[in-house]
Amino acid sequence: MPSDSTASRSATAVYGNANHTTGVVGAVRGYLDARAWTLVSGRYFTPGELRAGKPVCVIGQTVLSELFGDEDPLGTSIRVGKVSCQVIGVLAPKGANMMGTDQDDILLAPWTSIKYRVAGRSVPTVIAADPSTAAKMNTLSQRYPSLGPLLYPTPSPAQLVNNPRVDRIPSLSLIWARARTAADVAAVKAQIESTLRRQHRIAAEETDDFVVRDLTEQSKMLGSTAGLMAGLLLSVALISLAVGGVGIMNIMLVSVTERTREIGLRMAVGARPRDILKQFLVEAVVLCLFGGTIGILVGRGGAELVRLLLNWPTKISVWAIVASVSVSVIVGVLFGFYPAWKASRLDPIGALRYE
Repeated sequence: MPSDSTASRSATAVYGNANHTTGVVGAVRGYLDARAWTLVSGRYFTPGELRAGKPVCVIGQTVLSELFGDEDPLGTSIRVGKVSCQVIGVLAPKGANMMGTDQDDILLAPWTSIKYRVAGRSVPTVIAADPSTAAKMNTLSQRYPSLGPLLYPTPSPAQLVNNPRVDRIPSLSLIWARARTAADVAAVKAQIESTLRRQHRIAAEETDDFVVRDLTEQSKMLGSTAGLMAGLLLSVALISLAVGGVGIMNIMLVSVTERTREIGLRMAVGARPRDILKQFLVEAVVLCLFGGTIGILVGRGGAELVRLLLNWPTKISVWAIVASVSVSVIVGVLFGFYPAWKASRLDPIGALRYE
């Protein structure tokens, strides 16, 4: 079960004249495995760089395009907050997640570097300037009085002001974990909850001070929401089809009225009522197919715009196109039948005399 701990925050990355506010994530070695992510160039940070809190980073595709464009970023230094970080790798494109957030807008660095360099807090200057207070903060003689004098000289107020002590709070904002198979998700979740309760020393009657989220549950929730939205869109589509069908019927009725003499002439030279019915049905179907084709082109164009502007993956659905064409034909037949039937029932003599 690959897992990873992260310390994340938002920060502005600067390179040359370009700057971009992105999500900065401090991670350990298991981050790429837990997220099923790969690198397209460069390398990931080493255990030694993690332990030492080295200012190195791996950037996503969005950060790459915003800061570097077509330039090779490997080996260059960018400023993240007030810290200069060397770019050692570039992540593969991942696209948007289930919530529509751009996952490529990310900057990875060692957890220790982000926690204690970029997001680290210092002891207030007022406290550090008091030698007696400083002695109490870093001395074994206060904890163990029998040990005698201090192990290290007491720094002067000027040294404490110039070199503030980093407040190393070992807290994490997020831990990623990935089960080996989908069937193991429930068991892995139960193990994580049990381990965290034991590590946090939570009694059986006490509530958790953490939250374990299963992405499968989020997928189901989003699926139900998507189903509701699909039902609403279907209702709107049916109403639109009804309105469009009535419009086509009106157009065909007007066409029958304007072409009454033509219909009478065709009947006079031997056209049968079913021929007239077939003619107007074909015209109604062609009219609907023409409108359906325009709708398909507009829909595909909108999907391409979403892909280009929001980086959301889109895919052409052949079944959706077939369904659109089929619905167009059905609408044409249903709403074109009455005008065609009315045209086929005209009296040839009366039609020829129509003005």
